[in-house]
Amino acid sequence: MQRRTFKTAIGLALTLAALSVPQLATAQAWPTKQPIKIIAVFPPGGSVDQVSRIFAQQLTQQLGQSVIVENRGGASGAIGTAALAQSAPDGYTFGVVFDTHGVNPSLNPNLPFDTKKDLIPLVLVGTSPMVLATHVNSEYKTFKDVMDAAKAKKNVSFGSIGNGSLGHLAMALLGKDANLEMTHIPYKGGGPLMTDAISGHVPLSIGSVFVTKPHIDSGRMRPLAVTTTKRAADLPNVPTIAENGYPGFEAPAWWAVLAPAKTPADIVNRMNDELNKALKNPEVAKKLDAQGITIMGGTPAVASAFIDKQINIWAKVVKDNGIKAD
Repeated sequence: MQRRTFKTAIGLALTLAALSVPQLATAQAWPTKQPIKIIAVFPPGGSVDQVSRIFAQQLTQQLGQSVIVENRGGASGAIGTAALAQSAPDGYTFGVVFDTHGVNPSLNPNLPFDTKKDLIPLVLVGTSPMVLATHVNSEYKTFKDVMDAAKAKKNVSFGSIGNGSLGHLAMALLGKDANLEMTHIPYKGGGPLMTDAISGHVPLSIGSVFVTKPHIDSGRMRPLAVTTTKRAADLPNVPTIAENGYPGFEAPAWWAVLAPAKTPADIVNRMNDELNKALKNPEVAKKLDAQGITIMGGTPAVASAFIDKQINIWAKVVKDNGIKAD
């Protein structure tokens, strides 16, 4: 009986060892098979593209394997994210997404992928405030001026980078909290928005620090408030919306790195380690800071919890305000 039990135990151990061999081989082989691709889910020139290229350069050095960036823009990041979700889960395709990733599920219920089931969050890269700003010669000198005008029903209008963008939803949330109506003017990206904002064609703009700060520095735009609970390090003299009588108001821009579902756990963990290592590199940190990004990092579980929370928050705002995709 003891001999039979011993044989059974040995057989089970050998079986488990055999099953672990492919995973061990995968871990040892990756990433020597081929170049790694990072899908940037927005076109060249924006913050998602910049973050992707910063990572590509650093990871190439860390992994000893070429890391290339492929821009797949469109549909507020959904086209590139769909391509990522449909990629082979072999550790050779990853993606960088923007805050629209947390909005798209509620804004477009017919996405060709399941945001929670078809993708694995690897790391939360960081967050950044959005900035509510106006032309330097505008009648709005402070955030209070904007709210007073809206309360007086003076048809306050603002521009964002697009319908259903986080800037649009942040202003919708603010309007809901303050029981005010403001007119949204959607643009097709930060470039067109800023072109009209600096010329005064749109009274207010809401966009990331990355998009807005160059025009603040040039003296053509006046910042009124930021959307995070803490002031932006790059704009220390600009108050938060929370400071202006809306405690707890928070609507950060954010960036994250994802992988296709079913990517092996050993590769997920290794890539998470490499991404966190990259985020701690002084040169990488300096470049991300130049984008107005406060570095977060952490485990896949931290990234997943953050993204799930964002999805839930903005789903309610979309529903409450009847916001539809373009």
